[in-house]
Amino acid sequence: MAAVRLPKTVLPLFDGLAPLQQADGATVAEALVALDARHAGLLDRLCEPGPRLRRHIRVFVDQTPAELATPVGSDSRIDVITAITGG
Repeated sequence: MAAVRLPKTVLPLFDGLAPLQQADGATVAEALVALDARHAGLLDRLCEPGPRLRRHIRVFVDQTPAELATPVGSDSRIDVITAITGG
């Protein structure tokens, strides 16, 4: 299972959601879908229809920039962060 670190901004939206989760999946998308199965609605907070990551969300796999299709190993670390945007 991959370790998934979630942004603190989504934690209060889901009862019992811890910042560090374990998730199965061969890709980032599959790992996020697995988390959404436990915390319904989480995927909607991170992704737009298509699916694609929301513009203010960045994902890294083992400290390398990643997309939803990026492969994930069983010992990978997925970091989901909220990008600072605005003007």
